[in-house]
Amino acid sequence: MNVQTKEELLKEIDKLISYGKEDTTISPDLLVYLSTDDLISIKAKLLKKVNVLSEEDKAWLEQFKKYE
Repeated sequence: MNVQTKEELLKEIDKLISYGKEDTTISPDLLVYLSTDDLISIKAKLLKKVNVLSEEDKAWLEQFKKYE
């Protein structure tokens, strides 16, 4: 089992909410207040939200689909 550190989890969460921006959006100072379980839960919820596309997003992406 791959056990992630709080710092690694924070980096992954930051990537999920930064939408490609290079700047860090979450202060590492928060690690003092968050447990590893808290961070894992936050990451899981963000991944669930990222994986759900709205109907509008699906329609927009459809225009790039190649038909054979």
